[in-house]
Amino acid sequence: MVFFLVLFALFILYMINSMTDALCERREIPSEKQPKVFRTINILMTILLTSTYVKFMFT
Repeated sequence: MVFFLVLFALFILYMINSMTDALCERREIPSEKQPKVFRTINILMTILLTSTYVKFMFT
């Protein structure tokens, strides 16, 4: 079960990163600010996925 959740989380992070890339291209975000955008979104998604995992496993 944990293996499935890890694969699902990696897939979600990959899809979110591809959508973030499309957002950066569409909004013409300068290349200097793009790493900050990616880092922020990745951290927030990791927190969301971790809290979902904890809720799923312990409730």
